[in-house]
Amino acid sequence: MTTPWLTFIGIGEDGREGLSPLAQRLIDQASFIMGGVRHLSLIGPVKGEAKSWPHPFEDGIKEIIARRGQETVVIASGDPFLYGVGATLSHHIEAEEMLVIPAPSAFSLMASRVGWALQECAQLTLHGRPLEKIIPHLQPHARLLALSWDGETPNKLAALLVERGMGESVLHIGEALGGPREKRHRLVAKDLHAQPQQFDPLNTIGLEIVARRDARIVPLASGLDESWFEHDNQITKREVRAITLSSLQPHQGALLWDIGAGSGSVSIEWMLCHPANRAIAIEVRPDRAQRITRNALSFGLPELMVIEDEAPDALKDLPQPDAIFIGGGGTDSRVIDTALAALKTGGRLVVNAVTIETQADVMKRHVEQGGTLIKIDIARADPVGPFHGWRASMPVIQWTSFVKDHVS
Repeated sequence: MTTPWLTFIGIGEDGREGLSPLAQRLIDQASFIMGGVRHLSLIGPVKGEAKSWPHPFEDGIKEIIARRGQETVVIASGDPFLYGVGATLSHHIEAEEMLVIPAPSAFSLMASRVGWALQECAQLTLHGRPLEKIIPHLQPHARLLALSWDGETPNKLAALLVERGMGESVLHIGEALGGPREKRHRLVAKDLHAQPQQFDPLNTIGLEIVARRDARIVPLASGLDESWFEHDNQITKREVRAITLSSLQPHQGALLWDIGAGSGSVSIEWMLCHPANRAIAIEVRPDRAQRITRNALSFGLPELMVIEDEAPDALKDLPQPDAIFIGGGGTDSRVIDTALAALKTGGRLVVNAVTIETQADVMKRHVEQGGTLIKIDIARADPVGPFHGWRASMPVIQWTSFVKDHVS
């Protein structure tokens, strides 16, 4: 059995006073300790060598890994495995080599201060991330716990809430929770937006969402109205998009290639299905590629990768996808061939064919290669003088192919 050599000790703002006897003893016995400047000041003088994290941070990770087998202590905030250095080092060091003594996390402290059940709250960090990351979580009556980036984060969040029609939402702001400097505030978003305040950079936010009837809330169903997206009419219409997402069958952590992405609507809805989902949007036109990036950020999805190039050349050296959607560019049969060859075993290719030429290609492939083939006819009611009539969209032939077994 492997003997642990790396010890993680979580510390709160109350410093040594809040540590267990075991944690204090391990610190006293340690020959080498690494932590942030604030963490080292919280534990006070030590007998062994104490070193703060270097810049860049990755150099400190390398130094700890190089000490494998030597007794080493890392001091971290709260729970080292909640958006902490423990999770980072676990990619390089086996769990059997570690001893972890966590302290209450900022989320646990905040939930206890406002009396919320931790398991009923969405938990996320805004530290080092775009504020827009919070947008998918802004649902009516939701409770969120968020780690701030700095003292301005509550003010910026209040402005975002007001902009999206959620100005009545309540922000509970905890500064330096768990220590002698602790302060707590209860503020309504619209009031904080009208009169911004200064907060300790070390703050955690508890957020209660109160949404107006016209609030901009990201629906949880597929098939968002086109008005949600900036586009130049190069967009998969919402009814077709809902069927397309159903055919693609997103699952947790899956990667989508969206070839000929247009506005990026399919990639965006794919990623909205689960926070771990990833997508790569391939679009040859620069103006549309830039538009996809703007759309993704408006939905809180800055991770959407956009490649400005033409398929099939653009598909070289990309990570292997779980699913591929071809909404544009399908006229070139090489694109479909390349996509099929790239898919993982068990992957799915969905092609929406609008032109007669592409429709003929996918119908031929269906006969030869199998899969499923459907025709999507959508008509919307439009004014005809004082009355209304059905205005049909161009029919879409959708071919779905399943990769059962092949070697990539």
